[in-house]
Amino acid sequence: MVGQSRPGVHVSGSSLSLYHTLAKHYDALYSWKDYRAESRRLVSLARQYGRSGGRTWLDVACGTGRHLEFLRARYSVSGVDASREMLRAARRRLPGVRLVRGDMRSFRVRGRFDVVSCLFSAIGHLRTESDLRATFENLARHTKPGGVVIVEPWLEPSRFKPGHVHLTTFESPRLTLVRLSRGLRSADRSLIQYEYLVAEPGRRIRHFSEVDTGLMVPHRRLVELLRGAGLRSRYLRRGFMRDRGLLMAVKPLSVPVDTRRPPAGPARPS
Repeated sequence: MVGQSRPGVHVSGSSLSLYHTLAKHYDALYSWKDYRAESRRLVSLARQYGRSGGRTWLDVACGTGRHLEFLRARYSVSGVDASREMLRAARRRLPGVRLVRGDMRSFRVRGRFDVVSCLFSAIGHLRTESDLRATFENLARHTKPGGVVIVEPWLEPSRFKPGHVHLTTFESPRLTLVRLSRGLRSADRSLIQYEYLVAEPGRRIRHFSEVDTGLMVPHRRLVELLRGAGLRSRYLRRGFMRDRGLLMAVKPLSVPVDTRRPPAGPARPS
């Protein structure tokens, strides 16, 4: 759906209000999202594809920690996000859980994991294919041999609908939140104009306006990039959001040896 954005701030310099000024309202805006059911399916996929035999899970672009909230019942969990405000909410939700601030392209977390996930189309915040390549290599670097990487992609260029308008609302005694979005298009980028109205008792109504830019890449190319990072990869059409699907990747238990050429010897002085 065009009007649904990607959580967390994952590219240096990103300044979207939803992940900073409005971060405390993020969970209200996405109160319709069934994180429990999604987490059950994630666990099922991890068991189906994983061969590493352990129970550690790293969620990259973890946002406010809603998936980790349910995954921690079965796994020892950790999270990474680039937004201080989103991590602040996650820490309140997940006391004692290791949560690290970092960019998905370059973060470093001690150890390797049986499952590494990057969900809710967070990779759509990346700017270039080079950023995607760096991100996938970094996810693979943090994955154990036999472990799995699960990525929820953003829309393909052919699936984006310019002009689509979407309205999201949330009401409670303490908060009324309205978001109106309109899809725009620029080559392989999705441009989504967002208009927010936020009303809280005792405060004036606040208005935020911004445009979110997303990188759109065909799913077959994303599979190729994951394979380029050394992961056996495939695209699953059934995902959590319409037209997005899931990318499943497995890190080989061992690296095949190329027997066509002998290993290179030490360099000779020139």
